[in-house]
Amino acid sequence: MSQIPDSAAQEGADLVRDDTSQSIIGVLKQIDAAAGEDGLKVAAIVDQLDERAFGLLVLLLTLPCLVPGLPGAQIIAIPIFLLAVQMLIGRREPWLPGWFMRAHVKKSWISGIAEFADKRLRWGEALARPRLGFLASGFGERVVAFFMALAAITVMLPITNTIPSIALTLMCVGLIQRDGLFTLAGMAVALGWFTALGTLIAGLFFGAGFAVQLVNEHAPWLLEWMGR
Repeated sequence: MSQIPDSAAQEGADLVRDDTSQSIIGVLKQIDAAAGEDGLKVAAIVDQLDERAFGLLVLLLTLPCLVPGLPGAQIIAIPIFLLAVQMLIGRREPWLPGWFMRAHVKKSWISGIAEFADKRLRWGEALARPRLGFLASGFGERVVAFFMALAAITVMLPITNTIPSIALTLMCVGLIQRDGLFTLAGMAVALGWFTALGTLIAGLFFGAGFAVQLVNEHAPWLLEWMGR
């Protein structure tokens, strides 16, 4: 039995990994259909994902964080950060801690995500297509992963989680569909968010009125911690 040369095998693997024919929403609906009344463990959900597991898994975790002030968003951001770092270092398959993989996800939560994606992400599937591939694969993918890791860190902050989650969603769709325009848009949103946070932090440090008022409305404990 003849063996496939390493170069040919790698090329075949790349073709499989870059197959964008399967719908993002379709994958989420498959996961919803596979969940019984008791839901699924995270490990079972990961098993349902195709070769685009990194992007799909980060997207699956990010969608709930789009809800402003979502309780638990800070915890969800931890696995998002871990996955982004793994993409950054070039890992081929996603890894998550055993305790997280054993966690049980309710059926209502899974159905809610699938329904949300069906209603809110149709535009993404309609607009996204393979283009500007250098921004969604290879070194470009690692640059995107760096921005995703930073965005995940800001999701952990107490003020808001929505804006960095929008950036993450755009970048995920871009990676899944190999659309560099989407990844670029996501990085732009993330960069704008980082700039806004930097301005806010600088304003707090120097006692700027707008920064103190904003934090006082949304995170007064931060002012107490800073002694202001």
